[in-house]
Amino acid sequence: HVQLVESGGGSVQAGGYITLSCLISGYTSDTYSVGWLRQAPGKEREGVAALDTDGTSSIADALHGRVTISQNGTKNWLHLRMFFLESDDTAIYYCALGRKPLRTENGRIILDFDYWGQGTQVTVS
Repeated sequence: HVQLVESGGGSVQAGGYITLSCLISGYTSDTYSVGWLRQAPGKEREGVAALDTDGTSSIADALHGRVTISQNGTKNWLHLRMFFLESDDTAIYYCALGRKPLRTENGRIILDFDYWGQGTQVTVS
């Protein structure tokens, strides 16, 4: 079965950076979209960055310039690096995988993924 396991969360000082990683296993097709989503306390879950089925990256408009997303050659690791962290970046960060191409709307990533990890907490202070 498909498993997504996030790692790399923790406490970070404002202005710093963090790298999150997601180990992907159990998905047998080479065609899928993957991404990072987050949910801050009291807020709705939102997309941070994602890779489409053809490898094209999408970054949420509000996070442009502070986020990079990458995948290793064998596509079993997905990484997210965030720079210049702010207190508003405090959230649980989730890795997700979708069988369909990525969808975006008005600079936001549509959360139409089929599989989700358990999440990793990032706290910025």
